[in-house]
Amino acid sequence: MSPTQIIFLIAAYFIVLILISYFTGQEDSNDAFFKANKSAPWYLVAFGMIGASLSGVTFISVPGAVETKQFGYLQVVFGYFFGYLVIAYVLLPLYYRMNLTSIYTYLRDRFGNTSYKTGSVAFLISRTVGAAFRLFLVAKVLQLLVFDNLGMPFPVTVIITIALIWLYTFKGGIKTIIFTDTLQTLFMLISVVVTISFLATALDLNGMSEIYTNVKDSAMSKVFFLDDSNDAQFFIKSFLAGMFITITMTGLDQDMMQKNLTCRNLKDAQKNMVVFSIVLIFVNILFLALGLMLTQYAQQNGITATKDDLFPTIAMMPEIGVLTSAFFILGLIAAAYSSADSALTSLTTSFCIDIIELDKKPEDQQKGIRKRVHIMVSIVLVAVIILFDSLFKDVSVIWELFKAAGYTYGPLLGLFAFGILTKAELKDNYVWIIAVIAPILSYFINMYSAELFNGYKIGFEILIVNGLLTYLGLILIRRK
Repeated sequence: MSPTQIIFLIAAYFIVLILISYFTGQEDSNDAFFKANKSAPWYLVAFGMIGASLSGVTFISVPGAVETKQFGYLQVVFGYFFGYLVIAYVLLPLYYRMNLTSIYTYLRDRFGNTSYKTGSVAFLISRTVGAAFRLFLVAKVLQLLVFDNLGMPFPVTVIITIALIWLYTFKGGIKTIIFTDTLQTLFMLISVVVTISFLATALDLNGMSEIYTNVKDSAMSKVFFLDDSNDAQFFIKSFLAGMFITITMTGLDQDMMQKNLTCRNLKDAQKNMVVFSIVLIFVNILFLALGLMLTQYAQQNGITATKDDLFPTIAMMPEIGVLTSAFFILGLIAAAYSSADSALTSLTTSFCIDIIELDKKPEDQQKGIRKRVHIMVSIVLVAVIILFDSLFKDVSVIWELFKAAGYTYGPLLGLFAFGILTKAELKDNYVWIIAVIAPILSYFINMYSAELFNGYKIGFEILIVNGLLTYLGLILIRRK
């Protein structure tokens, strides 16, 4: 596809999103923006959450990592499933019982205002970093495919990307996102299926049975790594990391929980979570199969692209055809914006509710304040993505994302675990100190883990270490 064709495709896609925003944003109220008036159908939420959970990072990085990490990522995905069950039957009942708009309000009621602000700031940092990572990857791909040819600098690409998201979320907020996420998830899955169909033909695979046999018999489809506990992909490490990544990056994350809190009642929210968690396993298998076939195609045709460059490079080759390339672009922007739009809305929600306490402002000023915060958050995301461009060059972004999450979400894990598992009260004024010290200690433990633990290298489970250090620190400041 030519840059002009890609721009036309992106423009048409956003016209559809803006039309959805127009019809869903008729009620420009804070209640609709933050909670969709608690009227969202659970099945729409569940389907849309697939795209929000996967994002452009999964769309690009998971297939690109198969060559070096095989299907080891699936061990993490199995951990996700059990993490979602914890969310459905431990956290969601708590949130619905308290009728929360921001889930961090729980920390205020449980411990006090400092804990509340600490949890909110931890989320704001975590989600800003996570959303920036996701958008950074997609902006880089669009820069490579389109905007370099037009002589447009990368910062301008980022500004356009964020501006488009702001354009279709500034009125309807979460109410709009529930519907746009559904559409975006559909485009993303169609893109993967279309690409697999092309690759199957190119690799002389006829029908699903031959595709299955090809994947099963490949050395790259190894799932379980059970031999070396020092291996970063060792099963127990990956499984537990996946479980706790889910509990924190979904269950303790305002972005993901804000969607669940739009369901009519707790039972609908739990149905959403359970169905979503099952479907997500099969969707990730689909992405891994895609990565295996992309690698085989690259090896067969002398293509040297690897990691995050693999899928975009092959998808835009003339041999693959305009239709497949078009669906790749649609899938890519759908994957990117299905996570980024909700991040922009949830960051706005958390800052309004948790930091500046919007509900305490004069009622006639609340909507205006919310809209100004929405713009401010957009500007911050632009700045962070541009910063990432100077820091991360030849990396697989999904692994960097999980590493970052281990440090930023750890204090949230420790705080919520302490609140739910104990009845102890805290010296609230000291909580922020623990939330700062725990990630710093985790960083040094991770850096020197091989020396400290006889060759054992910490991987994604640094999140668990961080959460545990936070929990132990909170024990030290509990009230007698």
